[in-house]
Amino acid sequence: MIIRGIGVFILLLAMAFTPLSCEQPSIRIASKKFTESVILGELATHLTKSTGHRATHLQELGGTRVIFAALANGELEIYPEYTGTITQEIFKERKLKGEREIREALAQRGIAMSDPLGFNNSYAIGMKEEVAQKLGIEKISDLTRFPELKLGFSSEFMDRADGWPSLRTHYGLPQQDVRGMDHDLAYRQLDAGTLSAIDVYTTDSKIDYYGLRVLQDDRSYFPEYDAVFLYRADLDAQVIEAIESLVQKISEPEMLAMNVSAQMLLVPETRVAADFLADKFSLELEVQDETIAGRVWKHTREHLDLVRKSLVTAILVAVPLGILAAKQPAAGQAILAAVGIIQTIPALALLVMLIKPVNWLGLSSIGSGSATAIIALFLYSLLPIVRNTYAGLHDLPPSIRESAAALGLPPLARLWLVELPMAARTILAGIKTAAVINVGFATLGALIGAGGYGQPILTGIRLNDDNLILQGAIPAAVLALLVQGIFDLVERGFVSKGLRLKSGS
Repeated sequence: MIIRGIGVFILLLAMAFTPLSCEQPSIRIASKKFTESVILGELATHLTKSTGHRATHLQELGGTRVIFAALANGELEIYPEYTGTITQEIFKERKLKGEREIREALAQRGIAMSDPLGFNNSYAIGMKEEVAQKLGIEKISDLTRFPELKLGFSSEFMDRADGWPSLRTHYGLPQQDVRGMDHDLAYRQLDAGTLSAIDVYTTDSKIDYYGLRVLQDDRSYFPEYDAVFLYRADLDAQVIEAIESLVQKISEPEMLAMNVSAQMLLVPETRVAADFLADKFSLELEVQDETIAGRVWKHTREHLDLVRKSLVTAILVAVPLGILAAKQPAAGQAILAAVGIIQTIPALALLVMLIKPVNWLGLSSIGSGSATAIIALFLYSLLPIVRNTYAGLHDLPPSIRESAAALGLPPLARLWLVELPMAARTILAGIKTAAVINVGFATLGALIGAGGYGQPILTGIRLNDDNLILQGAIPAAVLALLVQGIFDLVERGFVSKGLRLKSGS
């Protein structure tokens, strides 16, 4: 029994910390969670690869603050941004004016900015054309006459310095029913009639697709949002030159056409970007279209990597904590309370809260296999295992402990040879619960570029493509069932037949 236990412990350590791959370092390029940003990220990725460097594109990272912090911390090398966002959101406290002040502020963080790429993509407010026409609404100030309208804005717009709070003040808007939601879902809600107006990007192809009227910014609230690239100042000169080749080369109609191809025609963004570079620069790029099977297998590897590292580490930590909670009642209450509080924190909030501490520790906070996602999943896995370990040991009949003591077994031997085997079924039930929860929550890792099944789900929502959503949702459900089945088999190996029969009777 002791030898088997030591073997299991060593196996768990190996599972938690053995890397699945040993890829060479590459230049990390990121994009935000909307189509235009992903296309610009693909343009930068292709151009970087054309210089002979390896490049990795972390798609659809959530939040301007998150992605800029990653660039400033050196976890990214390049990402597309907009001048209005830099002045109004990233450096909103500094009230920057003009390009020179922007470049100086960025330089203090070790960051450089390209010249504008050639198009402006501003925020705007959009309504269904028929609704706007019926109410006689043509400009944003007209909204003041309709306090009953329901507004829905992207979650980031709800909190940005250039978003809803100051827009409401600037125009004196009286609406109270204002909801924050995923930007792509807001279009669907508007189309369904449950919302009256949403925030849009002026180069978004969905404006025409959904038949929207873009309201005139008659009090000049929104600043210019010229598209640029932000990159590390110490980036390789060849890569900088390649990125800067896009300066003033992308017009607004060209950007809109690329958005239409990706959003409406569902052409992969990497193909859209390659076609543009071929037409504009005669740059021939080899783009391999990813098959469904290849995509699912890639995301399965990423998902399993997140699950194994977080779950196995949680088992190694939570079982001893559960034992301590059962053996030391005073400490036990504190331990159970702590893991219970962690479980009440919303998963997305926990991810964001962990980014800074992970950076302070010098670990990777975003990207594939990010420590942020693994630590968040680890924390969420603790409660079921700790609680079940505690319950399994605490609820053992006193007669069993008395019999073991009567045999002269010391406390550690009683725990290892009697109590843990008797509680094994309950402990494994907690591990099984944690594993299923872990598989589901791991999909949120895609919000910080950790990959996994959440990536096709995010992309499917953005592109309104149910097939892509299912490519993430169905494998995640299958994996959860598979994990549950594996632990059922493990139970047969670690729980004696007599205990299984007794529990099942």
